[in-house]
Amino acid sequence: MSLKVGELNSNLPQGATDNIAEAWTNHKFDMKLVNPANKRKFDVIVVGTGLAGSSAAATMAELGYNVKVFTYNDSPRRAHSIAAQGGINGAKNYQNDGDSVHRLFYDTVKGGDFRSREANVHRLAEVSVDIIDQATAQGVPFARDYGGLLDNRSFGGAQVSRTFYARGQTGQQLLLGAYSALMRQVGAGTVELHTRTEMLDLVVHDGAARGIVVRDLVTGEVTSHSAHAVVLATGGYGNVYYLSTNAMMCNVTAAWRAHRRGALFANPCYTQIHPTCIPSSDEFQSKLTLMSESLRNDGRIWVPDAFEESRSAADVPESDRDYYLERKYPAFGNLVPRDVASRNAKTVVDQGKGVGPMKNGVYLDFADAIGRLGEDSIREKYGNLFDMYERITGEDPYKQPMRIYPATHYTMGGLWVDYELQSNVPGLFCVGEANFSDHGANRLGASALMQGLADGYFVLPYTIGNYLADQLGDAPMNSNDAAFGAVEAEVQDRTNRWLATNGTKSVDYYHRELGKLVWNYIGMERDENGLEKAISEIPALKAEYYKNVRVLGSGESLNQSLEKAGRVADFFELAELKARDALAREESCGGHFRVEHQDAEGEADRDDENFQHVAAWEWTGEDNVQNRHKEELEFNYVKPSKRSYK
Repeated sequence: MSLKVGELNSNLPQGATDNIAEAWTNHKFDMKLVNPANKRKFDVIVVGTGLAGSSAAATMAELGYNVKVFTYNDSPRRAHSIAAQGGINGAKNYQNDGDSVHRLFYDTVKGGDFRSREANVHRLAEVSVDIIDQATAQGVPFARDYGGLLDNRSFGGAQVSRTFYARGQTGQQLLLGAYSALMRQVGAGTVELHTRTEMLDLVVHDGAARGIVVRDLVTGEVTSHSAHAVVLATGGYGNVYYLSTNAMMCNVTAAWRAHRRGALFANPCYTQIHPTCIPSSDEFQSKLTLMSESLRNDGRIWVPDAFEESRSAADVPESDRDYYLERKYPAFGNLVPRDVASRNAKTVVDQGKGVGPMKNGVYLDFADAIGRLGEDSIREKYGNLFDMYERITGEDPYKQPMRIYPATHYTMGGLWVDYELQSNVPGLFCVGEANFSDHGANRLGASALMQGLADGYFVLPYTIGNYLADQLGDAPMNSNDAAFGAVEAEVQDRTNRWLATNGTKSVDYYHRELGKLVWNYIGMERDENGLEKAISEIPALKAEYYKNVRVLGSGESLNQSLEKAGRVADFFELAELKARDALAREESCGGHFRVEHQDAEGEADRDDENFQHVAAWEWTGEDNVQNRHKEELEFNYVKPSKRSYK
């Protein structure tokens, strides 16, 4: 089945099947180059200023490209990358515990349940070592051991310590490094920074991306911007669930608008549910809070053996406790991958062993670690996380166990990209969590920061030149062209429609109702009956939303209800696609768990014969079922096997 725009070609490098260790090096040599003087002749748009966006923009500007950067935040520093807590992986083997580039490659492919491209993952493992050097040179204050060397800790899905960290605020410190590099280029005049500006559409003309249409969130003005290439670094779509660990402004709109213009959307059903989050406290909560996976290094997860236990944690003796992860997975214990830990937490809570006022959590207990290492040592490692937990819950985790429960955290699906991070739409690139490329069906902890900075600092600056080299001598399309005007008119029409609906219920009401459907039917567990219900009920709720949503205010000023109206409309369309993708994938793998496909022990049952592929969906028009394309996956170095962490 041919595509309307571009082609589905992974563009894997020569040698990827027989010499993967040299594939990226050889590919860099084979790619076309743009010399320093010619780089100044090219304009590049970057949307998003998280780790992937800021690092990409700063690096391309340093190389000489003219870069325009857009963010809906008031500062690049407010990008959601700052919320990452626990650390960043790097195959440095500083602990001399058996780590290597190949082991990080192996762990990532296995952790993703053999649903990622080997070549992309190996490249990620290769450049992980350079990221640590880059960040250290920028002054990122990674933790150090007694001798002054960079320290490491363990994360889920690995039996080595390869995670570099800055207490519980690693994402913030890394973003400050990337932000500093970005603002240096703003000062040098090579980056033009647009804050409080949201991308609302992509302009595609003659089969290639030519620019974007944006709205100024303060004045409401809609304008067009053209460039030789567009880079989306806009994060994931976890807020389709309404309750998630994502910042409340996080959305799918930029990626979804590109999808509607022809970019394929890959594996939307792959969602990561993080096992260590603070449980919700009431039905009207609008945000969930992450507690770093790093806490599983020293915290032990347990529930009471008894159903509906009424005793406090301190009154439950060891003999009446079930350390269920240590019992079921002795080789990895509490550091099993996130999808495994989350499903097991759901199982024990569903059995009636949940803890807390709403019986909707499990315990994460530090009593043993405090007894072994001392409170001061635990405070030094996790002090800011413990303080945050106490401020939110009113409970002192030094004196009693934390209560945790899984919550939506990360999305492995996203825009389909090839080996060079280019979508099927020529000239449209996608980096970081916004693309699908590296994590398969489940991301390992501390790998999101690694991918964002790998894409931005070390991959895209090479690969974008391979595309731009053929554009030398061509000016970017004029933003006054009729093609831009037509898209601007569509954006304005959508804005006017929301303001004119004049219904009775708020955007947040419909977002919450949508989130309930998505969580109930496309959450930690899915089945055919629930997915069929989702495919039926989501469009019905969407139709009501379009008829009955109420957006107050005007389009000529700051109007957060208007901003959210468009974002939630895109979530409705995405949610239906998630359900269709989950229904079509008749297997369990990673974060996609179909209850019909599990083994006798309740573990995921993959179907490699029929589903060892990427599902890439093509937009076919409003209210039409999208076309499902496949990119077959080959494994030549990490042979698919049943994941075991026992």
